[in-house]
Amino acid sequence: MMPIDNNMRTQVLNEALPYIQQYYGKIVVVKYGGAAMTCEKLKQAVMSDIVLLSLCGVRIVLVHGGGPEINSVLAKTGKEPKFVNGMRYTDKETMEIVQMVLCGKVNKDLVKHIYENNGRAIGLCGLDSGLIQAKQLSEDLGYVGEVTKIKPKPIFTALENGYVPVIATVGIGVNGESYNINADIAAAQIAARVGATNLILMTDVKGILRDKDDDSTHIQRVKAYEVPLLKEQGVISGGMLPKVDCCFEAVRCGVDKANIIDGRIEHSILLELLTDKGTGTMITK
Repeated sequence: MMPIDNNMRTQVLNEALPYIQQYYGKIVVVKYGGAAMTCEKLKQAVMSDIVLLSLCGVRIVLVHGGGPEINSVLAKTGKEPKFVNGMRYTDKETMEIVQMVLCGKVNKDLVKHIYENNGRAIGLCGLDSGLIQAKQLSEDLGYVGEVTKIKPKPIFTALENGYVPVIATVGIGVNGESYNINADIAAAQIAARVGATNLILMTDVKGILRDKDDDSTHIQRVKAYEVPLLKEQGVISGGMLPKVDCCFEAVRCGVDKANIIDGRIEHSILLELLTDKGTGTMITK
C-alpha cells in the first residue's frame, strides 16, 4: 500500500468535512447486497463504513437481502431454486427457509459484524410490528410480496436510541402470512417513508453505463426526467432497469438523491458520500 503523508491526510479530511456536515443528523438508507455480502474483506469494509458514518452523526438504515445464502440452504435440503422472469418462485416450504435464513442467520450475522466494529445495531425484519406490510405479487410467484405499507416506528425507535436498524426484507400479509420482498424495492419504499436524504443501492457494476461493456462510458449523474429517454435508448436495460426504477420511485417520493454504487470497491459507501467525485451513478430530482 502506498504511504500517506500528513498533507494527503489533511486533504482527505478537509474534503470529507463539508459532506459530514451535510449528512449530520440525516437518514441514509443503504441496500446491502451483491459481492459485498459474500466477500469477507468487502463485508468488513462495509461494516466499518457504517460504524464510521454513525459515529459522524449519519443515521444509517441497513436493508439487506441474502440470495446466495438462501440458495446454499436450499441446496442442502435438496430443493432446486426456481426463478420466473428473474424473480425467485417461493412456495410455502421455500418461504419458511427464506424467513429462517434472512431474519435469522443473515440478519444476526450483520448485527454481530457491526458490534465487532464497535458499532451499535439491532436486527429487525418486516414482520416486526408490521414494519413491511405486503400482499401477493403474483400467483405465478407464490409467496413473493408487493409492499403495501411501511410502518417505520421500529426504525425510528432504533435510530433515536443510537442503533443502526438492520432490516431483513420479509413482509407480512393481512392474514399473518410471510412474503419474500425484493430488497431493492423494500429499501426504496423505506427510504421514502422515513424521509431519507439518500438511498444507496450496492451492486456488482460501476453504475449506469452508456455501453454496458465499457466502464469508461460510466454516467455519474442522471436527472429523474432523463430516465425515460435513457430507457428508450437502451442505456438503461436488463438488470439495471429494476434498480433504476427503485431509485426513480424513491426520488419521486421525496428522497433527495439515490445512488447506484459498485459494492466490489472497498469503502465505496464512504467514497460516494464523503468525496467530491463519488463512485457510482447518482439519480436526482
